[in-house]
Amino acid sequence: MSVPPSPLPAPLRLFNSLTREAEKFSPVHAGEARVYSCGPTVYNFPHIGNMRAYVFADVLGRTLSAKGYKLTHVINITDVGHLTDDADAGEDKLEKSARERAQSIWEIARFYTEAYWADVKALNIRQPAHWSIATDYVPAMIEFARSIAQEHCYELPGGLYFDTSTVPEYGRLARSATDEGEGRIDAVEGKRHAADFAIWRKTPAGESRQMEWDSPWGRGAPGWHLECSVMAHALLGFPFDIHTGGIDHREIHHPNEIAQNQAFCHSDASGAKIWMHNNFLVERSGKMSKSSGEFLRLPLLVAKGYHPLAYRLMCLQAHYRSELEFSWDGLGAALVRLKRLVMAVEPLHGEGPAQVQDPRLAGLLHQFDVAISDDLNTPMALTVLDEVVALKKVDGAQKAAAIGIMDAVLGFGLSDMKRTDLRIRPSDARIEPEAVTAALDERIAARAAKDFARSDAIRDELAAAGVAVMDGDPLGWDWKL
Repeated sequence: MSVPPSPLPAPLRLFNSLTREAEKFSPVHAGEARVYSCGPTVYNFPHIGNMRAYVFADVLGRTLSAKGYKLTHVINITDVGHLTDDADAGEDKLEKSARERAQSIWEIARFYTEAYWADVKALNIRQPAHWSIATDYVPAMIEFARSIAQEHCYELPGGLYFDTSTVPEYGRLARSATDEGEGRIDAVEGKRHAADFAIWRKTPAGESRQMEWDSPWGRGAPGWHLECSVMAHALLGFPFDIHTGGIDHREIHHPNEIAQNQAFCHSDASGAKIWMHNNFLVERSGKMSKSSGEFLRLPLLVAKGYHPLAYRLMCLQAHYRSELEFSWDGLGAALVRLKRLVMAVEPLHGEGPAQVQDPRLAGLLHQFDVAISDDLNTPMALTVLDEVVALKKVDGAQKAAAIGIMDAVLGFGLSDMKRTDLRIRPSDARIEPEAVTAALDERIAARAAKDFARSDAIRDELAAAGVAVMDGDPLGWDWKL
């Protein structure tokens, strides 16, 4: 299959965490792009730092689609096997959450999966080809483990463990060639090496779990790392093109996946050709940790009056491999930038399809392509989009077409968004948006009639209701609650 002509023809280069180099994207299967993204463990709500990973993966997928590749994107839902410590210590996160909330583990998983999907929709993240649910693949996990057990695993009272010395260059993704490099791994009595990890965890005698299955190594549940190897192989095949995840996965989870894939393939193949990791979102108050109880979630941003796409824009203003600091001021600035984009594009709604032939637009489209093809340089791509939006005396249909090509990658939905869509009523607001609009219309009329006393009175009435009217707003009489 050949790649069809694309308005973004520049060669795509992506940073591979495995080699620590930017590499030209060369698909395993001609004309296709197969991508696996580590999804959420659905024991609690996702915080906004979690969601940065899926905004990044979405832009990656949109870029591959824009370049003409047939995209198959898989995101897993972990509903079993992930322990309270990523390094095989503690108890299953779902079991712990179900016990604390006095609910079934299946209810917990479904509730938080739906909450995650709601955030995905709010951030305009495209649906993947597959949402792979871990518990649907437990029989396949058992067979996968059985196929590698004799050469690469050993049993302990707690279950089946993978011997990391049986595969070449274990830990090269994390750059941890020694046991000392795996600082987060706790000792388990009987383990041959500190980095060895559980493939299957046997239910201790006298205990029971809500999720457990029979296996050759006793009744129990799969280890967290096993599921991604199994589902990626089942849905994408080995090798596939790209595996994404947060930078925290680079240290333990993904090296363990790679080790399993090497064992299964009887080679040094890592499963994916390119491994990509987004950096952390940092929030200085400490509310990015779920252990804090009241942590930063997307619905909290909305409750404070910020549109979810302002957070998407905030994420794209930093390169995915850069640490991004969250602040309310920064989010507010992103919202203003988004308003400017929406206001400028709104008059172009309804313009018919057109080819981008204007030399200025074509040149800017090329600059956008170069930026996004350079390891998804979204900060530069956004700057180019701003230039296109600000361009004067250019054919409206061509301008709309150029913006549409860029927006298809950045994912804001500018083609049908209105400025009023960005007004979110805070949960504690004491006035409805319609009442604000009516009052402002009356105030505009009063000012036009030079009735400044009435104009000031309306402003004061709105202020008493918690509405700030920004008369000096360069966007033109905006307001916020």
